[in-house]
Amino acid sequence: MNKLILNEGNILLNVASEGKYEAIERTGQLLSENGYVTSDYIEGMKKREDEVTTYIGNGISIPHGTSQYISFIKTSGIVVLQYPEGVDFGGGNIAYILIGIAGKNDEHLEILSAIALVCQDEQNVSKLRHAATKGEIISILTEGDA
Repeated sequence: MNKLILNEGNILLNVASEGKYEAIERTGQLLSENGYVTSDYIEGMKKREDEVTTYIGNGISIPHGTSQYISFIKTSGIVVLQYPEGVDFGGGNIAYILIGIAGKNDEHLEILSAIALVCQDEQNVSKLRHAATKGEIISILTEGDA
């Protein structure tokens, strides 16, 4: 995965547990603060969650906007939020890692497939959940291992 897209400024560690919509909003806020999207994109992220959960299993959620909100993406980006206590996405699904994505053109598909490969391994997800530094998060997501 491109380290330019994922850097320490795009990672929040040890975020206190909160509701899923608050967590999605925080994720969108970080995408916005880092210049990937305008704040209008956050509404699209919440709408996506209304349509179909962004919880993908293994303790991971990938909030992103609906296709109607693509015009609010300035450039492709990814942010990672670590919730050691988890965020309840309903139905017994607890996400410990939220990976917010904004993809221009089809660039986000490449980002998603790289994340999916790493996150299908429960050990990697556990390492992400318990990572003590932003560097560890980057190394796990870019190399599949810390």
